[in-house]
Amino acid sequence: MFNKSIINKIVDLIPGIFIALLIATIAKFIENLLPIHLIGASVIALFIGMFINSIIQPKEIIKPGLKFTSKKILKFAIILLGLSLSINTVLTVGKLSLVVMFFTLLTCFGGGYVVGRLLKLNWKLSNLISAGTGICGGSAIAAIAPVIEAENKDIAYAMSATFLFDILMILLFPIMGEWMGLSDMAYGLWTGTAVNDTSSVVAAGYAFSESAGDFATMVKLTRTISIIPVVAMFAFINSKIKKKELYSKESVININPKANITSVFPWFILAFIGLAIINSFGIIPDTISIMAKEISKFLMISALAAIGLNTNFNEMKKSGVAPMIHGFTISALVVIVSITVQYFMGLV
Repeated sequence: MFNKSIINKIVDLIPGIFIALLIATIAKFIENLLPIHLIGASVIALFIGMFINSIIQPKEIIKPGLKFTSKKILKFAIILLGLSLSINTVLTVGKLSLVVMFFTLLTCFGGGYVVGRLLKLNWKLSNLISAGTGICGGSAIAAIAPVIEAENKDIAYAMSATFLFDILMILLFPIMGEWMGLSDMAYGLWTGTAVNDTSSVVAAGYAFSESAGDFATMVKLTRTISIIPVVAMFAFINSKIKKKELYSKESVININPKANITSVFPWFILAFIGLAIINSFGIIPDTISIMAKEISKFLMISALAAIGLNTNFNEMKKSGVAPMIHGFTISALVVIVSITVQYFMGLV
């Protein structure tokens, strides 16, 4: 009876998982067709899912699989991502990028908090936008979303806000770099710390020069490492908030709240951080690390396809333009802060 129940549950998941994987495959195919990587497969998959949702509401048969993909598979993808992160990358690029990144991350989350409060956004949406802007676009949003238990529409809105700014920056950064007379290193550092998604950093970096593109990519990889402490920080914050809610609810009915506190912490984050630490010691072969990164990225794309399929565009519209204003404001501040810090450091 028990085994049959498990088999039935697995069978129920297959249609939704298959649809999500199919959309992810199509998104990757479209991304590879583009002569210039203006848009990553994650955003493409999200938009395909949202487009399908706007025409045909997801059928009941695929809903269990979509939920499993957007929650469980996404968490597994984050765990695998740890195998591709290494502190050694930070040492390779050096202290210059770390100084600039410190100030850009401070701008994202400090400025994001203030702007979010002024625009009266919920803290989850506000911080998803800040994370996408400050760390690595869609990957950071996808990593933090399950930790803070963000809603699908918030994830979709945060992805859209960072994507639109990235498209603008790909077009403007090479022009502004030439106008300011930046060196390849200064431009690469600026691009690597101020442009959001990895594909956008590559596009904007190599549009300036080969050397600038190489350096921008290395800086971006270093910037991605910050996802480890940021995810851990949000896990702690959300845990505190959930604990407070548990105490508040359970004190009313006089139940000892200590029994439920362990269910609050997102334990998969420990596996993610553990793999990243192990990978930093060079124990994991490069081939496995690269393979894990590719699988992780594809599973994230699948999860975002599932999120898109579950996201109602009309629900997103209820949030108004405030999230877009938030995204553009923080992104613009990061662009200014990044180049300003370089000026003070004498790099420009």
